[in-house]
Amino acid sequence: MADEEKKEQPYLLEMLNITKEFPGVKALDGVKLQVAPGSVHALMGENGAGKSTLMKCLFGIYCKDAGQILYQGKEVNFQNPKEALDAGISMVHQELNQVLERSVMENIFLGRFPTKFGIIDDKAMYTRSKEIFDDLGINVDPKRKIGDLSVSQRQMIEIAKAVSYDSKILIFDEPTSSLSEKEVEDLFVIINKLRERGLGMVYISHKMDEIFRISDDITIMRDGKWVFTGKAKDMNMDQIISLMVGRPMTNRFPEKTHKPTGEVVLKVENLSGEYQPTVIDASFELRAGEILGISGLVGARRTELVETIFGLRKRKSGRIFYKGKELTINKPLQAIKNDFALLTEERRANGIFADLSVVFNSTIAHLDAYSKFGVLNEAKMKKDTQWVIDSMAVKTPSQRQQIGNLSGGNQQKVIIGRWLLNEPEVLMMDEPTRGIDVGAKYEIYKLIDELAARGKAVIFISSEMPELLGVADRIMVMSNGHVAGIVNTAETNQEEMMRLSAKYL
Repeated sequence: MADEEKKEQPYLLEMLNITKEFPGVKALDGVKLQVAPGSVHALMGENGAGKSTLMKCLFGIYCKDAGQILYQGKEVNFQNPKEALDAGISMVHQELNQVLERSVMENIFLGRFPTKFGIIDDKAMYTRSKEIFDDLGINVDPKRKIGDLSVSQRQMIEIAKAVSYDSKILIFDEPTSSLSEKEVEDLFVIINKLRERGLGMVYISHKMDEIFRISDDITIMRDGKWVFTGKAKDMNMDQIISLMVGRPMTNRFPEKTHKPTGEVVLKVENLSGEYQPTVIDASFELRAGEILGISGLVGARRTELVETIFGLRKRKSGRIFYKGKELTINKPLQAIKNDFALLTEERRANGIFADLSVVFNSTIAHLDAYSKFGVLNEAKMKKDTQWVIDSMAVKTPSQRQQIGNLSGGNQQKVIIGRWLLNEPEVLMMDEPTRGIDVGAKYEIYKLIDELAARGKAVIFISSEMPELLGVADRIMVMSNGHVAGIVNTAETNQEEMMRLSAKYL
């Protein structure tokens, strides 16, 4: 659709002068967003800028304090998500909330099961699910239990569910955070189909290359305020970053100040897990002051490797040595006592206690340090929590704020700070920058470099190859549970890493 034709059509969605306050913080301050039919409108900003809050005000999760929402030219104020869904507005959330013990098709039609003579019509549910999957090119059996699927497959199911409502507005909140490059391409094919059908889409992402590939328009927010709206084709990466963070950023990655030593801190020999899918016969060494990146496609079992080392998964065979001494790690507590730390991939599922405070989430892995005669030293807990907030630049109105009310990126910062309070010697980080804005990513890269400069050994899992090349000293490439190769960052490239990723497929 030509630009001239789009201008003649009314906006599908207009959010004008939207304001929302929470106790102690003004989350939105006069924000505007206008989405045209048949377009993809990128919504960008640092973590805590207010992007998700704005969408929750549209979707009826939050009630705005001021402003106007126009949908198809009429003012609306949805009181809950069901009203928004019934009106034709769907949202694919960053955090997956699915009923894992039920089937794929039951999750798609949850709360609106088709019935026949008052009984749930499984045949109709299957047929409709299959039609949606075929239309979108998703190859999943609707009868499979959703808990048996990979995170990336579950993400595609959420996208199919949103489409199933015959929506006119579709909101994507970090939709590719769990997807492989191939799955991202599949998603873009779906988005282009929907654009051709006249849908208006809001696309929230921190991945610049995706924004430029898929977006027609870009709106940038900062500190709860609207900053800029323009055509994607007229903008560049430096411009966007500067508008997002309020300052120019000349380098994506900080200069490396660390230098690995010869001392082997962690040695893994022929490690295999007990239950499938698992890591198979993995061996590698990690030195003091070294950042070892781990790369691989979805299904490479990078997460399974670090979780087996940490005792979250049962080990079948293999040996783990820490500073020359063989360890027996059958549960995470043993790993923690031996100066290991693991930042898990899915913070919502197994990283945070969403209903509890920033204080609790900051100090939970370090409680022994605050306990004396069975009484917790609250003053020390507050002091350490403040260190986490300050050192990680966490945006929160107070230490007592429920962590679930913070943005995803700020939740991630709290978890990283939690582990740093333990002063681990081996820090394993599984996708630590997923869903985090470019400014916060830089802070985390710098922090990782500083840890390595202090002699800490770091394992850094990432699905973004440029990130691994910019941060790591060496990169271990995994393929289908196997270690396919270990390469020096200065001597490799993305093509070699992709070849190794396919070695055992």
